[in-house]
Amino acid sequence: MSERVVEEARRFLGTPYRHQASAIGAGCDCLGLLRGVWRAIYGAEPMPLPPYRADIRDPDHVGALREAAERILRPEDGAWEAGQVVLFRFAGMAEPRHCGITVSPSRFIHAQERLGVVEANLTEPWARRVHGRFRFP
Repeated sequence: MSERVVEEARRFLGTPYRHQASAIGAGCDCLGLLRGVWRAIYGAEPMPLPPYRADIRDPDHVGALREAAERILRPEDGAWEAGQVVLFRFAGMAEPRHCGITVSPSRFIHAQERLGVVEANLTEPWARRVHGRFRFP
């Protein structure tokens, strides 16, 4: 399954950043990347998605990303491996507001404003922001 997750995530590389979108080549945000990979593997998305703002300090839906991951995905606390969903916190926030998919223990794919979907190094600054890791079921 891990190889399939990485393969599907890599299909999004170069897709421009578009808030709330999840379409290869047309646009996606970080959650849209996960949604697109999920659809490629399982078909329909597991739950309806409420509208959400792009502002990471938005007080609405605080904890929603973590709660959805805990409900839909499988928690991962073992070794860092390809195909894991990783959640990130920003600026000392208690709850994660960003996500990506690992392609190796030291690299991940995510959607970032102004960059679109990219494969990046999981540097120390990124690693310090990790709030949780999960696997697709």
